[in-house]
Amino acid sequence: MPCVTKPGRYIGNELNSIHKVGANGCSPLSKKIKVCLSYPDTYEIGMSNLGLSILYHILNKRGDVVCERVFAPWPDMDEKMKEKNMPLFSLESWTPLKDFDIWGFSLENELTYTNVLYMLKSAGIPFHRKDRDEKHPLIIAGGACTNNPLPVSDFIDAFVIGDGEEVILEIVDVFTGCRGGTRSALLKKLSHIEGVYVPDHNELKSVNRRIVEDINTIDYPTKPIVPYIEIVHDRAVVEIMRGCPRRCRFCLAGNTTKPVRLLKKENILRLARELIKNTGLEELSFMSLSSSDYPGLLEIAGGLGREFFKKRVSLSLPSLRPDTFKTGIAKEIQSVRKSGVTLAPEAGTQRLRDLICKDLTEEQIISSTRNAFAGGANNVKLYFMIGLPTETEEDLKGIVELAYKIIKEGKQANPRAKITVNVSTFVPKKNTPLGDGKMIGLEEIRKKQAYLKQNLRHRGIDLKWHDPEMSAVEGLLSRGDESTGKIIEHVCELGAKFDNWSEHFDYSRWEKAIAENTDKI
Repeated sequence: MPCVTKPGRYIGNELNSIHKVGANGCSPLSKKIKVCLSYPDTYEIGMSNLGLSILYHILNKRGDVVCERVFAPWPDMDEKMKEKNMPLFSLESWTPLKDFDIWGFSLENELTYTNVLYMLKSAGIPFHRKDRDEKHPLIIAGGACTNNPLPVSDFIDAFVIGDGEEVILEIVDVFTGCRGGTRSALLKKLSHIEGVYVPDHNELKSVNRRIVEDINTIDYPTKPIVPYIEIVHDRAVVEIMRGCPRRCRFCLAGNTTKPVRLLKKENILRLARELIKNTGLEELSFMSLSSSDYPGLLEIAGGLGREFFKKRVSLSLPSLRPDTFKTGIAKEIQSVRKSGVTLAPEAGTQRLRDLICKDLTEEQIISSTRNAFAGGANNVKLYFMIGLPTETEEDLKGIVELAYKIIKEGKQANPRAKITVNVSTFVPKKNTPLGDGKMIGLEEIRKKQAYLKQNLRHRGIDLKWHDPEMSAVEGLLSRGDESTGKIIEHVCELGAKFDNWSEHFDYSRWEKAIAENTDKI
């Protein structure tokens, strides 16, 4: 452990972690159904995933289930494991993954697909579902990427489409009933569960998205695991709303998590208080796709802000709508410690915002950023996209002009005001109104980014952009079919892993894999 980066990624035994099995599975409890949940990225990213935390809590409340965790080992740890001939193991009991009954992946980003195969290889489990038998764990996957599961359908036994809190228990029940039987019989029974897609057993188009109709019935964890090391989102999280009342045409989450469901005010307050009490975390975040659309948000935020002020606990409200962002909300956010504010205009002109149904006016955007700076914020992050359908040079110019107007107004409200302009490339997603649109090519991405780099030069403006090649690969994987799996497998054979990390992403591998598989797909 002293020889690898961040040993805290692998030692487990954190505050509030649940241990039902002894080291290496040595316990009578190991006869129970063993489930391992994973996020195919580093510990710091995976432990920031609320969905994984909820399922971990729900599964471990069952007496007949042992639920543990695993994340992708960093390359230095992978090398040490190979030296010791040590297969991938769980955090709670250091049990090899091949000894689990069910292994679940949370797929939230297409660029983590290579890590799924990397982790399967590290565990000594065959890539292809057709090559696995009764002695191998059942490999299931859920998360936003199951909106289009086809690119990884050769590798995953079953997919959960939609909300997982109820369906995961039904999967365990079916597994219990089929224990000792054939893998084929198990998969056939799983295919009858609403929201579960099993390749070869049911048509994807016939699978209804699973929905938890009332999120107040979800057994949210009040004692989440507190990591030893800093994670990406190192804070207590309360999901205040699921779904989004807006109709942005590009948004995958907004179009696939309907209908809107609200957590009751009393449950928000209860969860917030218990989370802070049980974790000692110094920041509380309200999570939703559009937090400021929650009725009475300012009243709730103000009350908790005053209550937590003496404990030096700050309040974070991500996913705020510019047209509903008020000075009062900004002051509540800044009451304990200065923090940034994030807003998403998405496009620089009214014409393009109207086209994507981002119903915001320029005055609303400028007013909201002015309110943020007046409320004490020193930095505002602004998210824009390039490559949207019908985008012209005038739309790019609009991003530049809007940024300059915002920083000018911001400096008047707060001399220390700065803005960060984050520019991503539009990637069409299936099951969205713009899902069949054309994605711009690499050269055009680079040209548009160069324009913004040339024209957004101001001491108060920090421009950030997404890697063009990574966006291109994401576009391939987001709308690919079953044949795309051949490319994913080939690129893994070329050494790909951690493709979501710029320092590990190698576009030449993808170019080679695509070229060598073109005649096979």
